[in-house]
Parts: sequence; C-alpha cells; structure tokens
Amino acid sequence: MTLADILNGVRLRTPLSLETGSREVSGLEYDSRKVQAGFLFFAFPGARTDGRQFAQEAIAKGAAAVVSELPAPAGFQGTWIEAEHGRQALATASRNFYDHPDQRLGLTGVTGTNGKTTTTFLIDSILRAAGKTTALVGTIEYRLAGQVRPAVNTTPESLDLYRIFHELEQAGGTHATMEVSSHALALDRVYGITFHTAVFTNLTRDHLDFHHTMEDYFAAKTLLFQPRGATPPRWAIINFDDPYGQQIRTAPQVQTIRYGFDPGAELRPSGLEMDFSGLRFTVDYRNQQFRLESPLVGKINAYNILAACGTALSYGFDWETIARGIAACRSIPGRFETVDERQPFMVVVDYAHTDDALKNVIAVARALKPARIITLFGCGGDRDRSKRPLMGMAAAQGSDFVVLTSDNPRSEDPIAIMNDALVGLRRFDTPHIIEPDRESAIRAALREAKPKDLVILAGKGHETYQVLKDRVIHFDDRETARAILRELGYGK
Repeated sequence: MTLADILNGVRLRTPLSLETGSREVSGLEYDSRKVQAGFLFFAFPGARTDGRQFAQEAIAKGAAAVVSELPAPAGFQGTWIEAEHGRQALATASRNFYDHPDQRLGLTGVTGTNGKTTTTFLIDSILRAAGKTTALVGTIEYRLAGQVRPAVNTTPESLDLYRIFHELEQAGGTHATMEVSSHALALDRVYGITFHTAVFTNLTRDHLDFHHTMEDYFAAKTLLFQPRGATPPRWAIINFDDPYGQQIRTAPQVQTIRYGFDPGAELRPSGLEMDFSGLRFTVDYRNQQFRLESPLVGKINAYNILAACGTALSYGFDWETIARGIAACRSIPGRFETVDERQPFMVVVDYAHTDDALKNVIAVARALKPARIITLFGCGGDRDRSKRPLMGMAAAQGSDFVVLTSDNPRSEDPIAIMNDALVGLRRFDTPHIIEPDRESAIRAALREAKPKDLVILAGKGHETYQVLKDRVIHFDDRETARAILRELGYGK
C-alpha cells in the first residue's frame, strides 16, 4: 500500500509530494524499537518522553517516513510529515492500512466509571453462546479467538486495536467487545472507529486528575455516542437510572435502548432475588418477559446484565441465547471474587477504587447479611486527591470495621495518601486501624474476622502488582489472602 493511500483522510499541514506519496509502506509503528524497513513511524509527544527523539533511529532502521504533529527536531535527516493531530493520524492510517475492519465486524464499545469489565465479559459470553468467534479488550486481559493475552491499557492505541481486529478477521471472527475508557476517548485512541453498539453504564467521580471537572469527564464519555471522525453507532444502550445517562443525546438515526429499574426504562427487571448463589429476575422488554439467572451477585450486577441484554438485542439474538450466555459467565477476576480456604467467614477481593464503587461493593456484601463487614482499602497515588476522603467516608459509613492501607502509591508518600483518606474515615465512629504495609494490613483484617463476617479487600482486584515510588513489585491480594488464611490454620 502506498503512503498516500495510508494517509488518505489524514489532515496534513503540507501536501505530500508525488514521490513521497508513491512510496510503498509495509507496516505502521509508534514504537521505534519495533520499526522495520518500509514502516511508517508515528512520533508522539508524551508525558515522559518525546517520540521525536527516536525518529532518526526509525529512519536508520529503514522507515519510509515519520509522521508527527510537531516539527522535525534539529538535524533530522529523512522524510518528515506533519499532521494536524498525531493520534488522529495514526487512527486513520491504521484503519486504512487494515482496510476498515470496523465496517465488517460487530463492534461494541462499553464506557462508564464502573461496570465496564463485567459488562464486556457478559456480552462476550452471550456472543460465544450464539456461536460467534470473538475478541474481548479490557482492563483485565485481551481475548482473541479463545487466546488470552495480557492487557496493556484498558483501551490500547488505535494501531493495536486495528491489529486485533485484523487478527480476529483472519481467525474467522465476527464480533469484538471492548471497554472504552475516558482517556481513550479524549486521546483519540478510538478516533474514526464505527461502533455497532455503544453502551453507557454510569458516571461517578473518578479520573479528575486527568479530566479536571466532571463536565469534562462526561464530555469525554459522550464521544462514544457522538464520535469524532466516525459515524454514530447504530445502537445506544444507556443506563436510564443514572443522571448522566439521562443527559446523553444521540443522533436521530441511532436506535436506543434505555435500561434500569426506573419505570421509564424500556428494558427493566422485576422480581429481583439476590443471595450468595447469584441473581434471579424477570426482564421486561416491549411487552415480553423472560426469566434470567446469573451466578454473579449484587444489584449492581443486575445493571450489568441489563446492559449486556440490551447489547445482545441490538444484534438480534433471542432470549434463550441471551439466558445461556448470562448463566455461563460465572465470575469476573477481581470483581467480588471469593477467596475460600474453608475459613468460617467470607473473603472477597474487588477492584473498587472509587467512593461509588466502594459503596456498591459494600452494599452487595450487606445484602448477603453477614454478621459484620470488614473493609480494607487504600487510595492510589498520583491520582485525583479529592476522592480520597470520599472513599474514607464510604468505607466508614458502610462497614463495621475498616483497615486503611496503601494501594499503588506511585511517586507519593503512602502516609500522606492515607492521611487524605482519614479525613473522611474519621467523620464516622467506625472502628478502624491504619497499616501502610498492605500485606500486614490484609493479615490484620483476616485476624479481625470472626465466624459469619465478610472481609472485603478493595482496590486492586485482578492486579498482580503494586506500584511503589522506585519500583513495581509482585503483589496479588488473592494470593496474599490465601497464604495468610493458610498461615492462620485454614485450608487444611
């Protein structure tokens, strides 16, 4: 494919010459270490490094040209192409290079503060129950035609997405489901992608270190429904119980299903039954009723199931297929995941790392009617400080005992982070202890537990690492809890 064909639709500051446009390009790359002869290299300015400093190295490896939204660095020798927007250029070029796979695949994008991961797992389970070969892209992992790969970002760069779409097509796949983060929307990682179905779960306070205001955060989320550089999705599945969901506007041609418990929702549950074995309810949609059962627990998962049902309906699946897919999705790593070593109390690990998510997971636990709820949590460093006291309040208000510890402190002092959370925690009289070492904190929480209690280890969920100031260490709440429970004499 020629360079002109690949950059078709990209807004350039200077038109390509005939000689440059006619060059053959064999691949695209934004990581100079992976550049091969004939590749087109995209140089992004970043928070820590400027991709332009690697441009000469890419040329030395045989790159056909370099594309950037910034001028060439002094002394650069090679072909430099200036685009008006670097990541939009990469997205458009990737779409061209892989021949527009979004026009052939059934793409579902799920956005929102909480519930994205569970909802995508449920949707993928329904698709596979319908006999489809699928891809799943999200926080925990990437799945491609049955293969599991580690996740780099919740939503990877556009080039990586198109590579996944291409591989899916090569494997005979037809549908891809992905979490679409607000960062990805704001940074144009999904620029130009045409989604079949867009899903909105909810919006609560998070990522304000990046977006600064809730208005900007919401504006980023709405880009999935009112996209830049692409036609709107054919379907929109929106949580009608969420105040922000009620504010989402879609184009006239978009078919919309609003879900929730509100009587105004088109897709809503009735007769909800919840216990530790899961959820059971009747779903009502357009004068039809169908009974669903799921091994997932808690009212919050009723919302996730409704979102998945709406998505399945957008693809025309029948209720029997939907029910099979819902029932087959038995657990989500790090989402109210149990740790069982035959101890006389429950231990669950959950990714809850916002005040709203913490409230939700505690509410799920409370519905199981334990004797007491013991909640361990921490707050991430180099992130929105304003949510820390709110998380402290959420833990103290909903729990019977709280253990405040460290999460991923990153470059910040763990004690300073914990002091921010203490401001909210101490607004209540809930008994609590403070232990900055997370392993010691988990040990303290498990030692505190008595028969019929429920211990929540919140914040890290599926993560298998802890990010410290000077290094990243292996740390898995599930492994640590299991080892400590055995140390305490259980599991034998």
